[in-house]
Formats: sequence, structure tokens, C-alpha cells
Amino acid sequence: MAICSCQNEKQRPNIILILSDDHATAAISAYGNSLIETPNIDKLAKQGMRFNNCFNVVSLCGPSRAAILSGRYSVHNGFIRNGNSFDRNQLTFPKLLQQNGYETAIIGKWHLVTQPDGFDYYNVIPSQGQYFDCLMKETGQEWEDRDKGGVVQKGYLTEVITDKAINWLKNRNEKKPFCL
Repeated sequence: MAICSCQNEKQRPNIILILSDDHATAAISAYGNSLIETPNIDKLAKQGMRFNNCFNVVSLCGPSRAAILSGRYSVHNGFIRNGNSFDRNQLTFPKLLQQNGYETAIIGKWHLVTQPDGFDYYNVIPSQGQYFDCLMKETGQEWEDRDKGGVVQKGYLTEVITDKAINWLKNRNEKKPFCL
């Protein structure tokens, strides 16, 4: 099933989805808070797409991520609470994008226990992570569920994730649209 009726690859949009924990609209100036300044988030909101009516179906990070990936409520995708294991064989939007010619990647917090599927590249924090010198698991390494395996990435986590995302963007297949 095609998800885009665009005639050529140049018409197909690139997608960058940024998930950040604990950022309610009241904590972002793009949504009208005049006491807080978030200039970089505001720039993204102005140049990209800002959701004015978006609600999560569950406020825990793992189940929320599973719902976003699968498009299904937690009771249907099987990831009801943190600590569950995400069924990587179910249909997800990255798999649909791959089937339709997109290059896909996920970099950052995963928190879904099982190996990411539907991504051409991943470099993920397997669970909650820590702010400095965090364990990450990358495509090509042997996968072990939970906090087993992976390599400690030196540095402040936000900078590590940002650098890895920029590196992936610079080295991706430029002939394909992408979703990061």
C-alpha cells in the first residue's frame, strides 16, 4: 500500500520527529508562555509543523512511544507500562515508510526493551538512560534486551544524541526521503 501519491522523490517530505520527555505546552514559548524562552523550539515550530491539538493516550514514556510507533492504544499494541517488551513484529509507521522508499533512523531514548525494527539505522538508549556517559546500542551490534550490551557513549547525553543525529543526516542516502 502506498502512503504517498507523490510523482517523484523530490515531492516526498522528509520527516524529523523530536520526542522530548516532560515538555508540556506550558513549558514552551511557541505555545504562548511569555515567561519562558525556548527560541530553538520556537524556530522549529515556526518553520515546521506545530500540533495545537495533540494528546497522548498514556503519559508514561515507553507506552507513549509504543503508541506513536504503532498508532494503536497500549491495550492493543501490548506495551501497557514501562518494563513491558514491545512486539517488534507489529506494523509501525517506520515500517510503512520503509516499504514506500524512505530511509529510516531512530537515535535517542528507546525504552521499549526489544531491538528496534523498521529502522535502517538505530543508535538508542535502551531504557531511562543517564545524563552523562550513557549506554547506547547501535545497528550492527549484537542486541541484548534491556540494559545488557551496548557501548557507553562519553559526554552529555543531549549533545551525544544531537551529534549522532547530525552525523546520520550528513551520511544518509540523499536519493531517498528520510524519517528520523
